[in-house]
Amino acid sequence: MQSPHRILGPSRRTLLLGAGATAASLAAAGATAGTAAASTATSAASTGTSAANIAAGNNAAIDAAAIPSPDTLPLTGGPEFPVGLFWPPHPYASTPERFTEIAEAGFDFVISGNYAGDGNIFQYQLGLARDAGLQMLISDDIQIRNMSRWFAISENPADFLTITPAEAREFYTRARNAYGPFSSLAGFNFYDEPGPGWFGTLAKALAVSRELAPQLLPYINLFPSDDPNYYRDFVDVVQPSLVSFDRYPLLSEGREDANYFHNWAIVRDAALRGDIPAWVFIQTLAYNGHREPTAAELLWQVNVSLAYGAKGIQYFTYWTPEAARGEGFGPALITVDGQRTSRYAAAKKINTTWLHQVGRELKPLVSESVVHANETPLPNGTVGFTPTELVTGVSGQPVVVGTFRSRDTAVKDRWLLVANRSHSASTRATVTVDPAKVSGVEVFQAISQQFAAQRGSAVPVNLAPGAATLLRLKVR
Repeated sequence: MQSPHRILGPSRRTLLLGAGATAASLAAAGATAGTAAASTATSAASTGTSAANIAAGNNAAIDAAAIPSPDTLPLTGGPEFPVGLFWPPHPYASTPERFTEIAEAGFDFVISGNYAGDGNIFQYQLGLARDAGLQMLISDDIQIRNMSRWFAISENPADFLTITPAEAREFYTRARNAYGPFSSLAGFNFYDEPGPGWFGTLAKALAVSRELAPQLLPYINLFPSDDPNYYRDFVDVVQPSLVSFDRYPLLSEGREDANYFHNWAIVRDAALRGDIPAWVFIQTLAYNGHREPTAAELLWQVNVSLAYGAKGIQYFTYWTPEAARGEGFGPALITVDGQRTSRYAAAKKINTTWLHQVGRELKPLVSESVVHANETPLPNGTVGFTPTELVTGVSGQPVVVGTFRSRDTAVKDRWLLVANRSHSASTRATVTVDPAKVSGVEVFQAISQQFAAQRGSAVPVNLAPGAATLLRLKVR
């Protein structure tokens, strides 16, 4: 079992993204800088040192800049719930047909990767994405990573492996000018899984991004971790536009990651702290120590994440990494040689018949609480159900209940996302409300995208493995 105060890593995403460097000199610089950052991160995680203290000196030089609201940015803004993927078709398989295939499966955006590291390839893929109605987050190792990962940003030219703020602006300007003409550009992937020692430089890099292209999303994905300070410091120091993390809970031999819910609870708190969206990656494939998900297990990861307040879902991976990468990767949604697996069909069904529909309802809402009902013992980091002034009981079999409210304080209604705790068995539960406080309960119908009124104050909930339902409580 991992220490509850240690960052978990490196993850599979880090190893895959390591393939992105396209120049030997940059790779060497990145290895040196990455080693230094990893050392700082390990030290900070093991000693409890705050990243805010680590980065305090660097952040003092940042000019005050307006931070765009997530509501105004690509993917985080607008009514549509963002559904993305990592490890897209490789350059030889990047065709109009393949990008159409992605869009038809209900995906909205693509995070570049799978040996696409050349500017010409990025521009070609951006054109394919535009024509397919997709957006892209570009992982540019030559420009963006030079200002956010391979080198730190410092005013002192004597500092080792650093660039000046002016040089950072020049790098970003080149990337913006190269890819900005494409309407499919949603933003840039600045760093995958940074240690806290990098938070100061990332704060400066995001300030540059917001100064030069406030309309683009600056994207960073974080380590899985059981340390709340890691995510809190990220929010406080970097002031990001979202909190994204990856943790893959489906272990070999039918086991679950015992701290999956704990990690989600920590990320949820951090996102609420910064009033920014929380995104998560879900596991689509087997790899060392992890099993191949069933269709119900894909759905379960999605619905548990929605209950915990997710405002964006990302799939790891879409295309299957080849065997030479190691790590024992099994087939994902698309095999190494381009064949669809059963998980492609499952993801398409989830995305197009449930996730987008329920996501539109949940995206503008604020996560108020998340509890586990009828589960003994409670998983680490979870909170058991206790009656509230609106919901007096949740009886029956185990479910995860996320409660949401409107940002408009004049709206008193509440929304309940009730998710099956099991990904292998159907479940039955009953949600009981106080009729003196709740005038009615409505159930969301994904097909019609309407809420249907239910009779009585006790609402039965029957859920297939991994499934969920959305209730709206009409509060008096």
